[in-house]
Amino acid sequence: MEQVKHAVEIGALREGDQLPTIRKVAEELVMNPNTVVRAYRELEHEGVIELKHGSGAYIKGSAGGRARLMRKAQAVVQSAIERLAPLGLTEEELRRVFENELAQMRVDGRNGKALEGKP
Repeated sequence: MEQVKHAVEIGALREGDQLPTIRKVAEELVMNPNTVVRAYRELEHEGVIELKHGSGAYIKGSAGGRARLMRKAQAVVQSAIERLAPLGLTEEELRRVFENELAQMRVDGRNGKALEGKP
């Protein structure tokens, strides 16, 4: 699931692209086909793919919009990290600062619904 989402985010998979069949994914990853079915269903539930019975799984158009949003967010985070680098914080300290700020936003309700229910 994460590989598919990442591929959409970086533009490697685009709207209308077909994913491999359940059988092919199960064989390549040496896993139970039922696991792949569950993953595809979850991706469909999250709006990343559309399952067409008898035809396969396809990347949804809305996933592309989300990918553009993720690239914008990546640029903002990259800029913030570049500005914080001179402070000499470790990677773990930067991660804690970011996670603490996210937690505080949830508590304060500063970001509305976007962060509701997210750990």
